[in-house]
Amino acid sequence: MASPIPRGIKQVLQKSPNDIVILSSLRTPVTRAKKGGFKDAYPEELLANVLKATLKANPNLDPALIDDVTIGSVLQELGGAKAGRMAQIHAGFPHSVPFNTINRQCSSGLAAITAVAYGIRAGALNVGVGGGMEHMTRNYGSRAIPTVLWPELKESYSQDAQDCIMPMGLTSENVAERYGITRTDQDAFAAESHAKASAAQKAGRFDSEIVPVTTRSIDPENPDAPAKEITVTQDDGIRHNISAEKMGTLKPAFKPNGASTAGNSSQVSDGAAAALLMRRSTAEELGLSGSIKGRWVATAVAGCAPDEMGVGPAVAIPKLLEQVGLKVPDVGVWEINEAFASQALYSVRKLGIDEAKVNPNGGAIAIGHPLGATGARQLADLLPELERSNKDIGVVSMCIGTGMGMAGMFVRE
Repeated sequence: MASPIPRGIKQVLQKSPNDIVILSSLRTPVTRAKKGGFKDAYPEELLANVLKATLKANPNLDPALIDDVTIGSVLQELGGAKAGRMAQIHAGFPHSVPFNTINRQCSSGLAAITAVAYGIRAGALNVGVGGGMEHMTRNYGSRAIPTVLWPELKESYSQDAQDCIMPMGLTSENVAERYGITRTDQDAFAAESHAKASAAQKAGRFDSEIVPVTTRSIDPENPDAPAKEITVTQDDGIRHNISAEKMGTLKPAFKPNGASTAGNSSQVSDGAAAALLMRRSTAEELGLSGSIKGRWVATAVAGCAPDEMGVGPAVAIPKLLEQVGLKVPDVGVWEINEAFASQALYSVRKLGIDEAKVNPNGGAIAIGHPLGATGARQLADLLPELERSNKDIGVVSMCIGTGMGMAGMFVRE
């Protein structure tokens, strides 16, 4: 039976047998592409580890009861379908459990979780897994992300259409120039992201959400030597002693006089994440209600101009809040993806969000941005933070290449 979208704090917090609840939300470490711990791993390997951990975290659930698995994937071979199905089967899911991938660029992980939630809300599913995977070491590059149209097509496409393949860094520069986001502010925001992530990692706040992954590592100085077995347990892109002053010494990355640098932009990364969702009544019937960590409330997606795609959260979040009848101050924790400091700062300021509530444990500038996995990674970060900070309502949001934004609301159990 479909459940209505709640309106107002009382309705959002009220429990119902039709709630879409989350029993686990886990992720691998996020590592630097081409340099980090997963540089010699495979996308299916990362996803298999997090799916296996999902089953292990829910030992009283018969995997055969899972109605569908949906995984966000942006750059994988065959749209991630082959790698994802391999990972699912290797993780121990029965052949009877179906699998599909979804691609809404940087929001693919949240889109996958939302697709499962929609299926449960509609009555088509009782139990599902949603998440994302991305191995940018193997799949990121000019073939996957073109920057020019074929010459014979260029003349027939409008400028807006051509802007859909504008390099993301240039869209960041557009946002900064059009809305007055200074280089100084971007560098300070980026340094703070690293400082928050560093503090969270040192305090062990990521430990409960991270699935250690044992994989191989090849010495780039001696590629013919046998690979070494390593176990990756932590995000490896966090700079523990970076300062805004040091950020200020980095050269612009996308245009000579620009403000976006390698330091105040998200890191190119490898990683995977997944969440187990089901209807509350199903959890109760299976004796699993004690394992509920939180619940999905609603998701909204909205479009914007392709050449300033970074403003996506600023258009998606108001749509989400309107759906559920809440206002910005009603949200306790915001996970807003830091594709670039420029767009994250613009979105926060445009909406009047208290910056102290934004990415309290750091964001993609420090942790990394494995495209298809990011939305699911943000959820894995959000739920423990809601518990730790004793807040009830959280929002995950991000900008989307080609000009969109997505935002999802979740509530602590």
